[in-house]
Amino acid sequence: MSTASTAESITTERPADRLVDEAALGDLVGQAVGDFGAILNGTLVVMGDRLGLYRALAETGPLTADELAARTDTVARNVTEWASAQAAAGYVTYDGDGRFSLSPEQAEALTNEDSPAFVVGGFQAMSAATRSVDELTEVFRTGAGFAWGRHDHDLFHGTERFFRPGYQANLVSSWIPSLTGVEARLVAGARVADVGCGHGASTLIMAEAYPASTFVGFDPHEPSIQAARAAAEAAGMGDRVRFEVGTAKDFGGTGWDLVCFFDCLHDMGDPVGALVHTRQALTDDGAVLLVEPFAGDRLEDNLNPVGRVFYAASTLICTPASQSEEVGLALGAQAGQARWADVAGQAGMSQLRRATETPFNLVLEIRR
Repeated sequence: MSTASTAESITTERPADRLVDEAALGDLVGQAVGDFGAILNGTLVVMGDRLGLYRALAETGPLTADELAARTDTVARNVTEWASAQAAAGYVTYDGDGRFSLSPEQAEALTNEDSPAFVVGGFQAMSAATRSVDELTEVFRTGAGFAWGRHDHDLFHGTERFFRPGYQANLVSSWIPSLTGVEARLVAGARVADVGCGHGASTLIMAEAYPASTFVGFDPHEPSIQAARAAAEAAGMGDRVRFEVGTAKDFGGTGWDLVCFFDCLHDMGDPVGALVHTRQALTDDGAVLLVEPFAGDRLEDNLNPVGRVFYAASTLICTPASQSEEVGLALGAQAGQARWADVAGQAGMSQLRRATETPFNLVLEIRR
């Protein structure tokens, strides 16, 4: 057989088990089209938030694109396209008479920054992560990682806006009460370190709820610490809440009654080393509050819409961040409780239990 005929045979013959299911292929292409729209409309959500378009619709009621543009000092032609795209995506309602509006549910998700349903911060953070695609592509070739602080600034602000409503809804009402004996100590007066505090949302929520206790937030990202200090001053708590630049392996002080890690320990290069330092800094009966993205222990447990988001965010943000630091354990955002128990055990911790959970969070209590 000639080379040409062999090549023809290879390209034209296909095993029966490799035949394309046209219906399944159509479904896959349809999913991709939906994802195209999700990527594009995610950016439009960020723009609508920045330009005040959602707030104007929520405050005023149904508006034409011309009226909406006039109220927000924007260009009507651009607003027309934005509103049409958002109506097609389901984030804005088209009333059928040339006017656009927000349903109560849309207004809650897109304008109420205190609501656990508020989604704008998530869009802001996720779209920011995609802006580093060139550098992140190279990370796959080198394994050198990509530090948190190298991302676009919208990642830091968006992360705070995304997580804060969930912390506001759950931290004081559910998570802290689920820890053994911790709430009573906070009411009486305890020393709390919030490690990886970012812009300080979690720190300030706890400080407001437990005024007898002392709170210090630590983060290696100096711009975030500056933002946290400004937030503390704005909240009138600058005299009893401190924010300091520090890593999880060198944050200052000892005798901490509670050390918290909110959605950050998996990002660190050496989470074992971080817990070793934490164990040494705790009081004998102190506790660690570890809040992590919800995950099962097996990949197949996480092949769902929540896992889809967390694995993708982990690919772009969490895993490269860990790889950029010493050790570079790269746990990822879907480590699961069993993996965390192993990490805690390696650090010399004797106890780890699931204190509570939400659809998006594992809340773990760790003891010396």
